[in-house]
Amino acid sequence: MTSVSAAREDEHGRSLGSRLGTLAVAFLVGLVYGTIATVGHRHSWQVGDVTIPWGLVLALIGVAALLIGIRLVAGGRAAATAAAVGVVGSVALLSLPGPGGSVLVASGIVGTVWAVGPALIAVLVVAWPSLPSRDTRRA
Repeated sequence: MTSVSAAREDEHGRSLGSRLGTLAVAFLVGLVYGTIATVGHRHSWQVGDVTIPWGLVLALIGVAALLIGIRLVAGGRAAATAAAVGVVGSVALLSLPGPGGSVLVASGIVGTVWAVGPALIAVLVVAWPSLPSRDTRRA
């Protein structure tokens, strides 16, 4: 293996094309999930005088599960960052008023939590320290 081809592979032996494909797929999955969750985050149950925002809770749990899963499966922060950019980007874009003035993310506590929550979750998942692998043997 030449030094040029060795430079094009990461520590897991993946090529540059494979890494770019992983980032693109992670971004698209994040974009789709962020769009679907933005539409569904306003669902709630009314129990007496209490409103339970189950759509918001499930959407935030889904963002955390998506980003943690991608970080674990893809083996690094880059793919989780790409998915986070997709989620946060779609939430930000869909938070803007449409041409007729309608919005998907209304002002209020639920809208504010949804506008800020995915970004905070993304920062936590991407910045969380890596755990040592099980293959590492102690000397």
